[in-house]
Amino acid sequence: MSETSIATLLRHLPETTTTHAVINPNNGKKIYDLPQLDLDQVVDTVAIARSAAQSWAQTPIFERSKIMLRLTDLLLENQAKLLDLLQLETGKTRAHAFEECSGAISAPRYFAKIAGKTLGQRRTKAGIPALTKTFVDQVPVGTVGVVTPWNYPLALTMLDVVPALVAGNAVVQKADNQTALTVLFARHLAIEAGIPHDLWQIVVGDGELVGNALVDHVDYVAFTGSTATGRRVAQRAASRLIGCSLELGGKNPMIILRGANLKKTAELVAAGAFGSAGQLCVSIERVYVPNELKAEFIDALRVTTESLKVGRSSDFSFDVGSLTSAAQLARVSGFIEDAVENGAVVVSGGKALPELGPYFYAPTVVSEVRQIAKMARQEVFGPVLDVEGYEGIEEAIELANDTEYGLNASVVGPKKEALKVAAQLHAGSININEGFRASFASMESPMGGMKASGLGRRNGPGGLLKFTEAKTIGVASGLLKLPTRGRDYNRMAPLMNALQKILKRIG
Repeated sequence: MSETSIATLLRHLPETTTTHAVINPNNGKKIYDLPQLDLDQVVDTVAIARSAAQSWAQTPIFERSKIMLRLTDLLLENQAKLLDLLQLETGKTRAHAFEECSGAISAPRYFAKIAGKTLGQRRTKAGIPALTKTFVDQVPVGTVGVVTPWNYPLALTMLDVVPALVAGNAVVQKADNQTALTVLFARHLAIEAGIPHDLWQIVVGDGELVGNALVDHVDYVAFTGSTATGRRVAQRAASRLIGCSLELGGKNPMIILRGANLKKTAELVAAGAFGSAGQLCVSIERVYVPNELKAEFIDALRVTTESLKVGRSSDFSFDVGSLTSAAQLARVSGFIEDAVENGAVVVSGGKALPELGPYFYAPTVVSEVRQIAKMARQEVFGPVLDVEGYEGIEEAIELANDTEYGLNASVVGPKKEALKVAAQLHAGSININEGFRASFASMESPMGGMKASGLGRRNGPGGLLKFTEAKTIGVASGLLKLPTRGRDYNRMAPLMNALQKILKRIG
C-alpha cells in the first residue's frame, strides 16, 4: 500500500501527539507511525457513534441488509488489496490471507440474508388464549464496543462488527496497533457501501487505556483475546450490568484413532497446527496417538513438517509465513526452551529462521513434554505441536479434556467411532477428520468456547441476537374483561383451571 493510501486511511483517526511505530513482520522495517488516542479522545469517539445510533436503529432491516450485500461485493472487488494488507501487517502467507479473506466475505452476506427472519417481530403463544396476544421485538442494545486482536483482523472484524451493525447498533472498535490499516480499510469499504460515516468508529492506542474506556462507556462488549484479559473485561462489564461475549484462549487437542491413515493424517495435522504460523485461536496444539503407532506417526509428521515451504511472497508459493512480532518470536522461543530444559524432545524445527526474516520460526514438532513444562498447560500460539501417546481411548479423552480451556478439538479416524469420541470432548467446536476448518468455516454454526475459553458465541442467528435486547409486548384482546378484583376470581379461577386441563390434553 502506498504512503498516500496509508495517509488517507489514517485521516479517519483523531490527531494525536503520541504515535506507535508499526513494523512489517516480513522484513522488520517500519511501515508507518500510528496515532495513539488518549482517554478523552476515546470517550469523544464513543459519543460520536452513540449520536448516530438512534437514526440507524430506525433504518428498516431490509435497508441495513442491502448495505451489507453491497459490502460483500466491495470486499470481493478489493480482495487483492485486502490480501496485500493482511500479508503486510501479519506476515501470513498468501494462502492463509486468502482463507481469512474468504471467511470475512461470507459474514456480511450471511447476516444480510438472515436479518429479516431473525430480527423481525414474532408472535409468541399467549398465556391466556383468545383474551391476550403477545409479540417479541428484538431491539438494538445501543453502542457496541468490539475489541479485535492482531491475528485475524479482517475476519474477526466482519464476524463481530457486521452483525452488531445489522442488528441496528453503532460500533466503536478497538483495532490492534499492528493491524489497524486492515480494519480501517474494511471500514472505508463499509462507508462506500452505505454505512453512515459516524456509525462505525475505530480507536487505537494503549490496550488497557482504550479497552477500559470502551467497557466503561458502551452498552455491550464483544472481546477476542487472552483469557487473562477476558476475565478483567467480564468483571468490568459486570460492574456496569452490561452484556459481553468473550472468545478467549485455547489449548486445542486432536485425538488420532486406530484405523486412521497416518500419512494423510500427518498432512491434516500440519494444516491444523501451522496455519497462519499457528497464530489462530482454534489451531491444534496437542495430538494424542495410540502408543503402538506413535513412532510411525511421528516419522510421517516429521517428513510432512520438513517438506513445508516457509517464506514470503505475493502468490501461493509458501505453506507457512512469519510470526507477527518480536514479542511472538520471544514467546514461541521461550516455550520451546522451557520444554527442552524439562525433558521434551524436538522432533522437527525448534529454531528461528532469521535468514528468511526477523520473526520467522520453523514449524516445530515436539514430544515427551512433561507436565512441569509451560507448554503442557499454556497456549503457545505459534507453529508448535506436541505429540504424545495413549493406551486406551478413555485415556485419550481424559488427556484431551485435561485443560482449563475448551475452544476447539478434533478427532481423526473412522467416522462412527470418531463421533462417539467427539460426544465426550469438552469444547465449543469439534472437528471430525479435520483440524478446525469444517466448523470454523460455517457461518450458520455457533462458534465459541467452554470453560476458560470464553462466554457466548459468534455466528449463526445467536451471533446476531446477542447484539439485541428482547422486548415483549402483551395486548389484551378485549373479548372478555380480565379480573381486577379478588372477587372476580370466583368466576375466573374455575375457567382458568379448566383451560389448563384442556391445554394439557391437546398439547
